[in-house]
Amino acid sequence: MSGPAGAGRVVAVVGPTAAGKSALSIALAHALGGEVVNADSMQLYRGLDIGTAKLTSAEREGVPHHLLDIWEVTEPASVAEYQRLARAAVDDILARGRVPLLVGGSGLYVRAVLEEFEFPGTDPALRARLEAELAEVGPAPLYARLRAADPVAATKILPGNGRRIVRALEVVELTGAPFAASLPEPRPYYDSVQLGVDLATTVLDERIAVRVDRMWAAGLVEEVRELAERGLRQGRTARRALGYQQVLAFLDGTMSQEEARAETVRATRRFVRRQRSWFRRDPRITWLDAGGTELVEGALGLLGAVRR
Repeated sequence: MSGPAGAGRVVAVVGPTAAGKSALSIALAHALGGEVVNADSMQLYRGLDIGTAKLTSAEREGVPHHLLDIWEVTEPASVAEYQRLARAAVDDILARGRVPLLVGGSGLYVRAVLEEFEFPGTDPALRARLEAELAEVGPAPLYARLRAADPVAATKILPGNGRRIVRALEVVELTGAPFAASLPEPRPYYDSVQLGVDLATTVLDERIAVRVDRMWAAGLVEEVRELAERGLRQGRTARRALGYQQVLAFLDGTMSQEEARAETVRATRRFVRRQRSWFRRDPRITWLDAGGTELVEGALGLLGAVRR
């Protein structure tokens, strides 16, 4: 499989949460004649706005954005479905002579678009059995089974991430091969350039704390309360989103509101470490300091472009 013949270049803007990807993408879109394709797995959900820092219509400054608000909160995430929709959006943007900007911090979603990436099939009955087992006994026994069957995959999955453990065990049972073997060596699907945006850890940690305070002030608790009425607790993926999981715990009485806020900050900082670990392993990403005074100019210089 390969991208459209004669296709132009896709520009990816990646990096950890709160580093400044959205602001850079808007500036690049204005400079290059671009359109944004979302690669944040939680911004795919309708109503997950405040807690995901989804840009408002005004903040998008007239730049078209694709793949925001496409799923209800009750729908489980599907990277394969995202891949199909994102590539259709990219191909459409390229066909119109515009520049696709793939923007987000969900590393697997970025990779699914930019690379030759075929997903192993799924078996609803097997998946249901594994999920029922997860609900009954928790992730620890399943993780132990994964560690025995596929130690390489186990080192790359957190012991508490039940959803990923279930998926890895499903692939192992379906294919008889290690889960890691289902992730091929990178081969490009599109001609692309990848820009990484990051900040010093101390600066980003402080920015995360400020962002969480602003989310609370902007009405995150009320947003979660409304989403709960639309089935957020039943959504296998959306209910685990940073901030939403913690506010649900507050609404359910298992955390105080201050504990939920503090845990959101801690969980976001842990997530940032994992994002860095994922992206920093990829030598194709060129990193930019988001704290620099000439971030946009530096990005355009790397792209070989001239600001209009």
